[in-house]
Amino acid sequence: MANFSIEVNKSDKGVPIILRRLQGIEGFIVKAWDELSDDFTDALHPHRHDHYTCMLIEDGALEVLLDFEHFIMPAKTLFISPPWQVHQVLSVSKGSGWYISFENNLIEASVRATLDKCLEEMISVGLTDLEFDWFKSVIQSIMALEEINSTTYKDVSHPLLSAFVAQAGLSYQSKPMGSTANFASRSVMITKKFMNLVRHNYHHLKRPADYAEKLHISVSYLNDTVKKTTNSSASLLIQKEILREAQRMLYYTDHSVKEISDLLGYEDEKYFMRLFRKKTGFSPTEYRKHNAPPSDFLL
Repeated sequence: MANFSIEVNKSDKGVPIILRRLQGIEGFIVKAWDELSDDFTDALHPHRHDHYTCMLIEDGALEVLLDFEHFIMPAKTLFISPPWQVHQVLSVSKGSGWYISFENNLIEASVRATLDKCLEEMISVGLTDLEFDWFKSVIQSIMALEEINSTTYKDVSHPLLSAFVAQAGLSYQSKPMGSTANFASRSVMITKKFMNLVRHNYHHLKRPADYAEKLHISVSYLNDTVKKTTNSSASLLIQKEILREAQRMLYYTDHSVKEISDLLGYEDEKYFMRLFRKKTGFSPTEYRKHNAPPSDFLL
């Protein structure tokens, strides 16, 4: 196992967690990276994306923090993370590879279903040499299109992206710990739409009925669909998103509990504190005390 040294850049307190939006004109970006890349340096700061991000690691290893969980990602690892997770690269050991950032509406419906089955999961899979060589060849083919074509090449690049993501799902599911669940496409679609709505609206919409209305379905149908697809209730997933964001702010910022309560849309700070304790076993203050990061982490 490689020895890691933490390399976290300092940031001023009070700055929100950075949201990185996709800037590619084609709806996705493919780039090579190593320890000296500007994009890699930016990744040392806590941040989140409004899109899917895939990374293929060729050499070395990364230590990454994804929503409070540490992952060691060695060479020949492929991972895809969903939008809105908080990411931070903690350290690297001679790492290099490629990343693809993409909007999921660019890939074919059947491939989107593969992503949607995982919902909030991060797909992470160790690749065989044959698998790694295939993923590498697809990335290099996409990048080569910029030199081959003088005009837009989305009719070629988008199918290649779909193939890449589809094979990522197949490789993930083929491993012993891979998910093999199959859900009806309509159930997956409704659940995905629900989760996307929750991610964008949990600050002010906190009841399943609010989301059922937006989806033009009954509350009971929403609950049954979400339960079948995720094995969790709609209410629990709403609370989970709220509490995850609360944990992020307690961990990464020095906002007061009152400020966090306000930012999450709770006028009653005491109600927020009771909810947080009920779901986590800690008050917000206790959680911050027991899970305090190094001071360099704070924004």
